[in-house]
Amino acid sequence: MREQQLINSQKRPITINNIVQDLRRLGVREGDSVLVHASLSRLGWVCGGPQAMVQALMQAVGDEGTLIMPAQSGDWSDPAEWGNPPVPEEWYETIYRELPAFDPALSPTRGMGRIAELFRTFPATVRSAHPQVSFCANGKYAELITSEHMLSPQFGMASPLGKLYGLGAKVLMLGTGYESCTSFHLAEAMSERLPTKQLGTAIYEGDERVWKWFTDFAYDSEDFARIGQCYDHEGSVQKGAVGSAESRLFDLKEAVDFAKQWLMIHRSME
Repeated sequence: MREQQLINSQKRPITINNIVQDLRRLGVREGDSVLVHASLSRLGWVCGGPQAMVQALMQAVGDEGTLIMPAQSGDWSDPAEWGNPPVPEEWYETIYRELPAFDPALSPTRGMGRIAELFRTFPATVRSAHPQVSFCANGKYAELITSEHMLSPQFGMASPLGKLYGLGAKVLMLGTGYESCTSFHLAEAMSERLPTKQLGTAIYEGDERVWKWFTDFAYDSEDFARIGQCYDHEGSVQKGAVGSAESRLFDLKEAVDFAKQWLMIHRSME
């Protein structure tokens, strides 16, 4: 929706105070660790845009809380798998040889939205070192959550998602659907029944830039919307509006455990 349409659809601007009040009604409390997926356009016309959203979210969890967002960077992957857009096959070797090494401080996110990209640059935000599926965090447990993010399994129990599972974190979806619920990838990894695939990326090993091949699970979000639809009915999901966005708040561990059981029953992983 274009900006003028957003303005015309609202009776008043959405402010930091409005957002914090909405988050409180939804169930976000000071001291919470909250993994956020957010669509700025679905939130309406926010006075201050992404900056206001990040500040409101940080205010909602308070000094004792932790705010987390995915910071995935799909550009740091095997060009043979690129489809949006694809590149000519004759370019592959050049990319393997010359793509800059992933740098948590420099490498931008891809497809994460304006809120997550701005959060990456906020003071005191730290980022995990995975070149493809990193997470950013700010607050009490930020260093714990983002430290030692191994190449594989990228969404396993040692990853930021696994640490959030152990911390009793919450998932907050602001105008987004379950198809983007990254936490369900942890359920896939926990099942240990997924097929594997070869992945590649450009990273630093010591001070040297190298192209690194590694093996991980073949994660698949194709049925995440179906899992979410079932969880919506059977899980403890708090629903309400934040700004103009239909939003959900739920316990990450509960949702992952539910997804793991759903996958065991409904998805063939052999």
